[in-house]
Amino acid sequence: MSKIKLQPGIGQIDIYEGGATSVKGIGNVVKLSSNENPFGPSNDAIEAFRRVAHDLHRYPSSDHAALRTAIAAAHNLDADRIICGVGSDEVLSFLCQAYAGHGDEVIHTEHGFALYRICALAAGATPVEVKERERVTDVEAILKACTANTRLVFIANPNNPTGTMVSEAQINHLVDSLPKNILLVLDGAYAEYISGFDGGATLVESHENVFMTRTFSKLYGLGGLRVGWGYGSKDIVENLNRIRGPFNLSAAALAAAEAAVMDKEYIEKCRLENSRLRNWLAGALAEQDIVSDTSMTNFILARFASQEEATSCDNYLKSQGLIVRQVSGYKLPNCLRVTIGDESACRRVSHAVGQFREGAR
Repeated sequence: MSKIKLQPGIGQIDIYEGGATSVKGIGNVVKLSSNENPFGPSNDAIEAFRRVAHDLHRYPSSDHAALRTAIAAAHNLDADRIICGVGSDEVLSFLCQAYAGHGDEVIHTEHGFALYRICALAAGATPVEVKERERVTDVEAILKACTANTRLVFIANPNNPTGTMVSEAQINHLVDSLPKNILLVLDGAYAEYISGFDGGATLVESHENVFMTRTFSKLYGLGGLRVGWGYGSKDIVENLNRIRGPFNLSAAALAAAEAAVMDKEYIEKCRLENSRLRNWLAGALAEQDIVSDTSMTNFILARFASQEEATSCDNYLKSQGLIVRQVSGYKLPNCLRVTIGDESACRRVSHAVGQFREGAR
């Protein structure tokens, strides 16, 4: 046993496990476990990435000005209120480092993204889990859970892994009811999948205690480069930049993300195709008595009669070269989260689930 003292909270963190990428003994698998864009990044982003190869000996920008300007132009935001990170994960971590510590509480929901709890514990704070209502964030439960020690509230909207969304009216009610010394963080990792949805940007601009995060890992297809960003008051962004490493994003990541956010035609194409295939797959599984809540993301949460059935179906899908995500760690043991792949992948999933159900009878 080491005599080196570990910071409180760190030992309570379970190491995060990403979606599986392979199945032993099975070749040419289709990965539908990490909510990646099956169409990849735009050609503009790929070309921007290639061009940077000639300057790999140069340090990247430390202020991310070009990317922040591009993001601001694409979303009609103030570039000075944007911070960029290694995925939105890093920005979430900055928020806990800056605003939560020993004796403080950080609220997250029952089926919310696992990183919220991890970030709270890493900062020495106490994560507080709040029940959801039928897999949807319960605003009233959050308000009741707030105490004098609450510093942050994390909400993913739409949520992962449920795919569900809180209404604009409910979010407005939460913002108006929260004490002003509590920072509400609206995680919009999947916001781009909803046409016309600003992910909470309007609330950020009218409330100093609201912060929004976004990512390039989903719709933009840049998960391998790890680029995310946050939007908040100038005061909060300045404080987060005090923590941020000066060269946290590579030149290649910055260039690709800048090109990606400017390629509006490709973004819209991916959004529409995801919506079409998501609706098709949800309907196809429903016909086989596998229900799911209405999803506003690039995945569906398929619900089975029991944990045993969900596990058995997962194993059968793996045998067919289809990797989806078990979510028992999110307290959803009877569910499988299925990323929306291309049309071929979606049809393969539906067919395989049908075969599984037929064999189980």
